Amino acid sequence: MSKKNQHINDAASRRRFLRQLGIGAAATALGACGGRHIVESASDDMSGEKKGDGQMTYRTNHNTGDRVSILGYGCMRLPTVGMTSGRSDDETIDQEAVNRSVDYALAHGVNYFDTSPAYCKGHSEEAMGIALSRHPRDSYFIATKLSNFAPQTWSREESVAMFERSLKYLRTDYIDYLLLHGIGIGGFEAYNGRYGDNGVLDYLKERRADGTIRNLGFSYHGDIDVFLHLLDMHDRGEVHWDFAQIQLNYIDWNQAKDVNTRNTDASYLYGELQRRAIPAVVMEPLLGGRLASVPAPVAAKMRQHRADDSPATWAFRFAGSPEGILTVLSGMTYMEHLQENVATYSPLEPLDEDENLFLELMAKEILQNETIPCTNCKYCMPCPYGVNIPAVFAHFNKCVVDDNVSRDRRDPHYDAARRAFLVGYDRSVPRLRQADRCIACGECLSHCPQTIDIPAQMARINSYVQELKNSELS
Repeated sequence: MSKKNQHINDAASRRRFLRQLGIGAAATALGACGGRHIVESASDDMSGEKKGDGQMTYRTNHNTGDRVSILGYGCMRLPTVGMTSGRSDDETIDQEAVNRSVDYALAHGVNYFDTSPAYCKGHSEEAMGIALSRHPRDSYFIATKLSNFAPQTWSREESVAMFERSLKYLRTDYIDYLLLHGIGIGGFEAYNGRYGDNGVLDYLKERRADGTIRNLGFSYHGDIDVFLHLLDMHDRGEVHWDFAQIQLNYIDWNQAKDVNTRNTDASYLYGELQRRAIPAVVMEPLLGGRLASVPAPVAAKMRQHRADDSPATWAFRFAGSPEGILTVLSGMTYMEHLQENVATYSPLEPLDEDENLFLELMAKEILQNETIPCTNCKYCMPCPYGVNIPAVFAHFNKCVVDDNVSRDRRDPHYDAARRAFLVGYDRSVPRLRQADRCIACGECLSHCPQTIDIPAQMARINSYVQELKNSELS
């Protein structure tokens, strides 16, 4: 019997067992474990259900019957020793901190964990394998990706070896959700080189057939024609996509093109998936953290509407409200982020029509700021000349949000803003990794999912920094 069929049979046996015991008492007793057991009585639609105050909301994947927590645990940014010890230069993953977060997540109903061979400099899968393997395998879903971005990994042999390493590092013999990672980046040439011409997609379909992969899908960035090509393959019956991962938040819903002309509005992507009944997984619900730290006037208006809700809560409610969303991924590096997100989705209170209209107005107001649409994915790294691209953008964006970017020396706030920018810049980005190190080689351009003109933005930021420094001397 395949692992996939065994998993389904085990779930059916648990349902019969719960019915024999009495659903209410059994579900309550198992709820503290936070695994799949607590949702066995859920309905089989994608509309979500409120399990009662303080209990996680779940969605059902109609392809396999999986009941998935609406909050998914993103593993791109795990806690490091530097974060937890104060030694900022130590980027070693803090395994004990990861274990604690995983334990808390599972205990509070989170059962979907999303990682990749490319995350945390290649160490995310191994860390998550250690943390998750301490729990029953049927209490969580593992999502990982075939992240064969580098041309030297495009061969069938190298790609298969990467997939097999994922199984080893994650300490499992099957993957619940396997994604073709970042289709659209590099256009058709990259897609065909990574999955088409080398027979790797056929290999993955074989692994799904034998149960080693339970759900096969893809994550999308970049070229919309590649996205539509994969959906055409689905329509023609060449491959059945069990799910797809898209960037979705209240800015990208209708204003993605306003952020970057090559982006595609999330409302369109989601609509195309819905037409085919393909469950959607959400990435970047906070747009790389930008929607957790919105400009002060926007934050004030949000508090006027719902005094107890943070900007992040608004963003997560938006991302989880559409009925076709299977789970919303969040990179919860700190325990307090995990706790807040669990509270937001335990249970989810979907946005009403007025709240959706309100967020549309807030999106337009946020876009009036000159922030750079970087999501801190770090796909542009490492820079061959040492520039810490995400850190430079993060500092600039923070200063924009904090109103510490000013070019008018007559502004009474100018001196304070100049000091805040320059002092914060040196503290957050080492001198040898700042924007002035960029030589506009363009190596980063093809790797950016947001298609940011990184060299141009580095030149703009460096010009502003030099302007601030010169104003001190004049």
